[in-house]
Amino acid sequence: MTEKKLKTEKAVKKEKESAIKPERYFEAVGRRKTAIARVRLYTKKTDIEANGKSLNVYFPTLRLQRAVTAPFDKMKIADKLGASIKLSGGGISAQAEASALGISRALIKFNADFRKRLKRFGHLTRDSRAVERKKYGLKKARRAPQWKKR
Repeated sequence: MTEKKLKTEKAVKKEKESAIKPERYFEAVGRRKTAIARVRLYTKKTDIEANGKSLNVYFPTLRLQRAVTAPFDKMKIADKLGASIKLSGGGISAQAEASALGISRALIKFNADFRKRLKRFGHLTRDSRAVERKKYGLKKARRAPQWKKR
């Protein structure tokens, strides 16, 4: 009788573990200027959300939406995967480009065969351009004060 009870307890534990099992995801980070995008790529859901909002709400223009979804479109898997993106810093355009880089990096973790095609399309290159710092004695990074002879 105790053996039977142990078996049922084990079965109940297995059921609880399978019910609580979290969704599987692949995580990556993308950066552009001062914008940082933490991307989680989900295999179950098919929508993309940024900071808890839908992609259409967070990125209002079609150009920015296409910049974010470009890696999905190039791999032809836009309807199979979903993403959750946490964005901070920078402007909206830099955030969109950071998101695209993060999605590309997460896609490689999802399937290593995507690397060659993503690299060819230029989605794996981090754009290292950033604002040059201001120097003392100058108005901006390189703009000197106006010089007056007399």
